[in-house]
Amino acid sequence: MEYRGLGRAGVQVSMLCLGCMMFGGRTDEANSMDIIDRAIDAGINFLDTANVYSRGRSEEIVGKALVRNGRRHRIVLATKVHGRMDDEDPNARGSHRRHIIEQCEASLRRLQTDYIDLYQIHRPSSEVPIDETLRALDDLIRAGKVRYIGTSTFAAWQVLESLWVSKELGLHRFICEQPPYHLLDRRIERELVPMAQTYGLALIPWSPLAGGFLTGKYRRGETRPEGARFQEGDEWDDRHFTDDAFDVLEVVEAIAKEKGCTPGQFALAWCAQQPGITSPIIGPRSMEQLEDNLGAVNVKVTDEDRARIDAVAPPGRATVPYYQADFGPHKFRW
Repeated sequence: MEYRGLGRAGVQVSMLCLGCMMFGGRTDEANSMDIIDRAIDAGINFLDTANVYSRGRSEEIVGKALVRNGRRHRIVLATKVHGRMDDEDPNARGSHRRHIIEQCEASLRRLQTDYIDLYQIHRPSSEVPIDETLRALDDLIRAGKVRYIGTSTFAAWQVLESLWVSKELGLHRFICEQPPYHLLDRRIERELVPMAQTYGLALIPWSPLAGGFLTGKYRRGETRPEGARFQEGDEWDDRHFTDDAFDVLEVVEAIAKEKGCTPGQFALAWCAQQPGITSPIIGPRSMEQLEDNLGAVNVKVTDEDRARIDAVAPPGRATVPYYQADFGPHKFRW
């Protein structure tokens, strides 16, 4: 396993991050804990979850697994805050001080730990000024409950604004951003990647396999597999099933066959070996998926491979527009 610096922090994290979104949901507790143990045994020391994943259940399972295996001290443990945690309480969501501090305490209890290595704001918002958010996070760092802070799905200008505010007010700054990034959506290469490289931020992409589309489990013109993540009739799911997306997949499959690896392993290796990328987040639902993901660390992506990919998935462009955020009075498209 290769280890890389987490932005300017200097902390070393594995080139693959274990995403824990499925734990407590589609993956039961016993299998989730086994996946965590196997990932750590394989050299992964970076785990990412969030309070909203199964409304805290994912955090509970991660905490229980780390207590059972006794390896919390070796893990860079990341979680996130922002999403709604109570349907009846209007304050149980967002990036304001009340919610951040309340949810940090709740996450610490669920994770059974005294500190969170990386605490991230799960989504940007126009409802709360960034200085309100940063001051709350700064207090958590000074209290020893959080080591580092980061963002998820922020635009380049929003990250840059936060860095300016941190400098002006003498607050701890964000050290990483967690964007959507994969072969079907390369838009972060326009501004976010150069910005992160300039200011020393780590990039931890989510959904590097485009929700599983790039594993090759879906075929052009064929019925989608029963039980697979993407089903027909859902706008989010259907956006993946275009001729352009399948054109990209066919090139991925051809290169993977030549290398003797699976399409998913090549797609994941491509993401991990792109400029500016620190650690793509894998989100295995089963041990079989984890084992396949782990094989990506042995796949070498060449300049010739990149040229073939660029021909069907041009740099900076989106074959599949993967994310659109609603920021109050206006909408922002990645």
